[in-house]
Amino acid sequence: MKRLTNFGPVPGTPRAMNVAGVMSGTSADGVDVAVCRIRPGRGAGATPVVKVLEHRGFRYPKKLREAVLAAAGAQQANSSSVPELARLGWRLGSFYAECVEKTATDAGLKLDLVSMHGQTIYHQAMAEKYLGEPVRCTWQIGEPSLVAERLRVPVVSDLRPADMAAGGQGAPLVPMFDYCVLRHATRNRVLLNLGGIANLTAVPAGASLAKVLAFDTGPASMLIDQFMQSLYGKPYDRNGAAAARGQVLGEVVDQLAAKAYFAAAPPKSCGREEFGAAFTQEMIALFKDKGAGPDDIIATATALTVRTIVDAYARYCWPHLGQMAPLAKATELIVAGGGSRNRTLMKWLTSQLDTLGVSVRTIDEFGIASEAKEAAAFALLGWLSWHGLPGNVPAATGAGRSVILGRLTLC
Repeated sequence: MKRLTNFGPVPGTPRAMNVAGVMSGTSADGVDVAVCRIRPGRGAGATPVVKVLEHRGFRYPKKLREAVLAAAGAQQANSSSVPELARLGWRLGSFYAECVEKTATDAGLKLDLVSMHGQTIYHQAMAEKYLGEPVRCTWQIGEPSLVAERLRVPVVSDLRPADMAAGGQGAPLVPMFDYCVLRHATRNRVLLNLGGIANLTAVPAGASLAKVLAFDTGPASMLIDQFMQSLYGKPYDRNGAAAARGQVLGEVVDQLAAKAYFAAAPPKSCGREEFGAAFTQEMIALFKDKGAGPDDIIATATALTVRTIVDAYARYCWPHLGQMAPLAKATELIVAGGGSRNRTLMKWLTSQLDTLGVSVRTIDEFGIASEAKEAAAFALLGWLSWHGLPGNVPAATGAGRSVILGRLTLC
């Protein structure tokens, strides 16, 4: 087993490969695996072609999820020790290997490469003073050597630090996929991912990579899921049923939407550090003051997600895309992620975006399951890194240059 800390260009021209992308996001509910056939595009300036061959989702076992959530909240509660974090990284690596192996075996697919995001337990995009120096950092865990050994294929991992070292925020990284796979010659497209965190990628019609705008808007399903678990003992609001029954507390939405993060200009990224335990405690205090019932809390959390997405679109994407006529239907917004299955969230979002001349679709209409998109995106990033090609979008992350992402573990 050989672990390389960075990439040099791999000899030979890019070739078609079967790549398994592995994604476990901020919601910390489990792992998505997307096995993709990725090949070079044809012709000068062509982008890679990505076809999703198989997708599987795997929920974390209860105890493993509890350990992940404890680790993600450790900076606030001091609840995970160094030995526990080390053990968790190896346990996650074993779980990732199991998930990838099952996905490929059940589909009868031979893998050439695995590209895994890992589980984020800390992400600090803005510099803070540490031991006398300004420090920015990110930490995704899940031991890649276990995946490489079990599957006997090379593994690309730890994809965010190279962008941060180049001055970027290490996020968002999905815009490279958005650009390569979903850019359109004559239509503006905005790609919205509704995972634990919501992020937008604005791709003007026929744009170059330098014209892509992308950023995290704030929480998507993360707050909704947290309240569903604490109030109902359920993992999420199936079909948005609880939100549909509840009453939105407009004053609470207004107060929360006034937080500094939402008005900050891109590039920007966020996670549990901004919208974790401290933020939910603030929300709980507001709900108590208003005498909110459980359904009202879910409805208000859902409305906050919609409000901050629409505000972010109007504030930053609208001028970037050059939209002028509100009812021109000049832009398509394509939604992916588990939140796209929340009917109430999608209904409210579609209604508000319609007034801005935006038609809403889901990525399922393009032959990619909503839950598979991020895993497919990281498959593409791994393919690019394997061939010595950059995978970040500096216009989205704020990096000073394009860089090759990740570390390579060879079997």
